[in-house]
Amino acid sequence: MNFIRVTPFMRVPDLEAALVFFNKTLGFDVGFHAGTYAYVFRETVAFRLIEEDASCLPPPDSDGRYAYYIDVEDIAALWAELKPELDLLPPGDVQQPFDQPYGQREFIVRMPDGMLLAFGQGI
Repeated sequence: MNFIRVTPFMRVPDLEAALVFFNKTLGFDVGFHAGTYAYVFRETVAFRLIEEDASCLPPPDSDGRYAYYIDVEDIAALWAELKPELDLLPPGDVQQPFDQPYGQREFIVRMPDGMLLAFGQGI
């Protein structure tokens, strides 16, 4: 096997806010950070964060829109781990775990740029 993981570029209007969110709130490690670029990872999931002027980014709609989905083995354990930090986010920025009709248990977090990051586990 040669492929390791997909590391999508996440374009953010404020790199420092994104790094705090991923590191402090979601428990990702910062592997690299220089200028307007950073690499964050946790286990086998990673993102390449790149800061772009907010005027270059598409505006999120009022309810936010899904940007990324992370599949996990144990959604309840991750929820329990992250909940103390998630409780510090603004009201409405976190949707607690719920079952989807398509067979996933998920929770959703609004990122600092308004986009939605979902975590899910097969039921």
